[in-house]
Amino acid sequence: MKSEKDISRRLFLKQAMAVSAVTVIPAFATPLKASTLPGMLHVSANEKVNLALVGIGNRGNEIAKELYKTGLCNIVALCDTDMEAAHTQEIIRMFPNVPRFRDFRRMFDAMAPQIDAITAAVPDHSHFPVTMEAMARGKHVYVEKPMARTFNEVELMMQGAEKYGVVTQMGNQGHSEGNYFQFKAWQEAGIIRDVTAVTAHMNNSRRWHEWDPKITRFPAAEPLPPTLDWDTWLGVVGHHDYHHDFINGQWRCWYDFGMGALGDWGAHILDTIHQFLDLGLPYEINPTYLKDHNPFFYPMSSTILFRFPERGQMPPVDITWYDGLDNIPPVPEGYGVSEIDPNIPSVAGGKIQPLKLNPGKEIYTKTLTFKGGSHGSTLSIIPGDRAREMAPRLPEVPASPSNHYANFLLSCQGKETPRSPFSIAGPLSQVFCLGVLSQLLGEKLLFDRATKRITNNALANQMLYGNLPRKGWESYYKI
Repeated sequence: MKSEKDISRRLFLKQAMAVSAVTVIPAFATPLKASTLPGMLHVSANEKVNLALVGIGNRGNEIAKELYKTGLCNIVALCDTDMEAAHTQEIIRMFPNVPRFRDFRRMFDAMAPQIDAITAAVPDHSHFPVTMEAMARGKHVYVEKPMARTFNEVELMMQGAEKYGVVTQMGNQGHSEGNYFQFKAWQEAGIIRDVTAVTAHMNNSRRWHEWDPKITRFPAAEPLPPTLDWDTWLGVVGHHDYHHDFINGQWRCWYDFGMGALGDWGAHILDTIHQFLDLGLPYEINPTYLKDHNPFFYPMSSTILFRFPERGQMPPVDITWYDGLDNIPPVPEGYGVSEIDPNIPSVAGGKIQPLKLNPGKEIYTKTLTFKGGSHGSTLSIIPGDRAREMAPRLPEVPASPSNHYANFLLSCQGKETPRSPFSIAGPLSQVFCLGVLSQLLGEKLLFDRATKRITNNALANQMLYGNLPRKGWESYYKI
């Protein structure tokens, strides 16, 4: 892959500089002073949360309805860079008298005192500025997964959540369902212990599978839709001319805007493993297979090995990620049927289609093997005869007291603790950022967990900070 790597290096060196890691107080808003934040800010326990929706189409539509039907919030503002787009109209019809904005910054300028919390259901590259603006203004944040597009952006978001004392929740909704409580109970009972390896996979078709992997440039400019605020849509990312293959979910395909299959699905498959095994950050990330690698959008298939060291009494763990239609991993003997998880809401607007091996994972320990699906689906011990032998020893798993959306709003009221706050979701998202970086460069990366630096590749270490933000957006990188 030498030629692709060379192209990647030239593109990066031409388009980008490392963003400074120096941190200062943000200039983009009048932030709350640390002295005014003795603890977590909360809405009154007896009041509904006044919620602003940033991104109201597609996935934003789905989470808006889920949050609203909890009965715990009032919708007080709508924001989307294209308020005339077909996919925004359902939410507008639901809340016809709610103020509307195309620019989240203008929304805060006009309505900050009326807003308690926001959703950020926007493309991956915009999670960061929307979230940083909200937190600096003392607003609680529900942001879709993954948290952000670069390692440093996630780092700053974690620092911001701590500094401003707001409630945060990443939108991996299965983290409030059965698998969360089962994994916790089984680990505490010693059923899940001494994990040494995990296989994780998402082998469904992705949007870019229909594209030509041999492209050598971004698509040519198209006429800009008159209703789209393209400048705000681009946000921190360097200038790109408008093209329809950048919007409406297509952004996920491009390194400059999205996080590919790993960023999209990793948080639904690896979340409990990462949290309850206290994995933190890997020391090695190795893309062992990349089919049709190019520097613009994601490979047609990828296999990425993440290696984690010993943690206390827990042994080292290797996690191997597989995506792509021709890259289905082997499964252990006695695996049985691969079920579709009923909790998966949609994929590109439609229900997921069954495959030979559906999205999920296999967990290998020194004594037991587990299989699991995606989102909130629970684990099974395999093979079946071992599961029947273990059944009398399995602990009772408590029911979830609230789904992910109610958990966030109840946390804003001070009644619960968020299950996927930035302190938990951040390191998980950084694992995905490191995996995507290895995909882009096509190289094994060695990572120092203590200093949070890549030690074997100076360019990759710079790319932890991403490209230089567009003029006018620099202040979001200062905290």
